[in-house]
Amino acid sequence: MSDEILSLIYTFSRKFNDPNTNLAFEPKNKNISAVFKNGNVNVALSVSSKNDEPYKDISRLLRKNIEQIPGVLSVNIIITSNTKIKNDFEKKFQIDAKNIIAIASGKGGVGKSTFAVNLSVALQSLGMRVGLLDADIYGPSIPRMIGFGKKPEMNSDKKLIPIENYNLKCMSIGFILEDDAPTIWRGPMVMKALEQMFNGVDWGKLDYLIIDLPPGTGDAQLTLAQSSKLSGSIIVSTPQDVALADARKGINMFKKVNVDILGIVENMSYFICDNCNEQHFIFSKDGAKKEAEKFKVPFLGNIPIDKRLREQSDEGIPACIDNPDGEISKQFITIAKELNQRL
Repeated sequence: MSDEILSLIYTFSRKFNDPNTNLAFEPKNKNISAVFKNGNVNVALSVSSKNDEPYKDISRLLRKNIEQIPGVLSVNIIITSNTKIKNDFEKKFQIDAKNIIAIASGKGGVGKSTFAVNLSVALQSLGMRVGLLDADIYGPSIPRMIGFGKKPEMNSDKKLIPIENYNLKCMSIGFILEDDAPTIWRGPMVMKALEQMFNGVDWGKLDYLIIDLPPGTGDAQLTLAQSSKLSGSIIVSTPQDVALADARKGINMFKKVNVDILGIVENMSYFICDNCNEQHFIFSKDGAKKEAEKFKVPFLGNIPIDKRLREQSDEGIPACIDNPDGEISKQFITIAKELNQRL
């Protein structure tokens, strides 16, 4: 269904040529990207002209056609230009960090936030200055996972001071909202909140900013991928087909916006039974590893299902802090070392 809708979108878009380059807006053209998820269509047109009026006309006509496609609930079309990126996005999304890494997943419930927290702690244990940004506006979980719920204060420059715990600088909408309060916001409010947490925070100098992205491939993911100078992304998935299908969409999204895939991590890879001490592959075996081979990207490793890891997340004590010599902590540190060496 998704592929059929994307095919129809490009059927409409290829009718239009870029007024500046005269190239059709078709899949081979890197200046257009389209993503379909849960009935929502996001199209990005990247243009190289200062005059964007002709593109606005194309955008209106394209939106009108796409809205007629059965199964499409909403259409969002954004126009970005080289000039606009340099003069607008780069001013909005600036931070003094040597590396900015997005931790992403195609779907929720695969342990992405747990991985982001423990990778951050592992990098910090290597002597790195690390910031952790929880970009999941609707389901922030970082505050609980780092064991801190204090509201951030503002400095003299009217920037938020990140919450610090375990020598990590952290920011999340969960620090600002009341506990259990739902985030009932529409797209523009979400984008403004992300901009504030990214650029309106006094992060200081960092070696790494780890961004825990919301699941999926929507507006928030596209905005951060296109405007935050990402060094690369890491995809987290469980090994079963239903999770890998969504992980592929995440991989393709990053490829569309020219963000390097630094690797794939297979979470909940297996379970070691307390009685027989054998590995049980509950969600299939080596699914993420095979995807890494298929897309020719690094496979960073397997993280097992582990009761203590779940307890550590609930208690707000990352594995690398609670038991730095444990097997799972060693796995996170190995990934951190490989990542740091590669970058």
